[in-house]
Amino acid sequence: MFFNQTTTNTQRDRIPPNQKQTTGFPVLHYGDVPQYTDLSTQWSFRLFGLVEEEVTLSYEQMMAMPRGGTTNDIHCVTGWSKLDNEWEGIPVEEVLKLVKVKPEAKYVMLHAEHGWTANVPLKDFMTAGNLFANKHNGQELTPDHGWPLRFVIPHLYFWKSAKWVRGIEFLEKDKQGFWEKNGYNMYGDPWKEQRFAWD
Repeated sequence: MFFNQTTTNTQRDRIPPNQKQTTGFPVLHYGDVPQYTDLSTQWSFRLFGLVEEEVTLSYEQMMAMPRGGTTNDIHCVTGWSKLDNEWEGIPVEEVLKLVKVKPEAKYVMLHAEHGWTANVPLKDFMTAGNLFANKHNGQELTPDHGWPLRFVIPHLYFWKSAKWVRGIEFLEKDKQGFWEKNGYNMYGDPWKEQRFAWD
């Protein structure tokens, strides 16, 4: 399944207010880059919270899932935008087939290495084109950019696209993730410049 979110607008229309286009791919994160020597023993992916039955996948099982791709633009809260990114990985809809989400679930918390978290409304999480990516522009992600797996949700600021993602927790009520606890906006719409809690 391949999805293109960049073909209908002019380039100017694709860059939100107070963002500048870059052709590079800046590296920004908090803490150390995770190091793996054996993904078969050091890595797993967990779906839990408000689901009928929790599921844990090995790296091999995750990589064996149906794959897809998407082309989109990404916007960092620090002010850069990168257009026409090609991602490959596992579409959100394929991951959601693994569990039965309870009706009261309205939010998800993405859990990543080192206790890092990012909160997203369930309806946004389920948007067509979102995926768990292991490739960017035809190449394996580098560790700095989230290898072996990062979430990609392009319609929100890029801090919501959690690097080194390891699980999805389904929640009834919204909770602050890592950056939200440190003053960032709970939602993060780049077109509304929702950078900080007071925006």
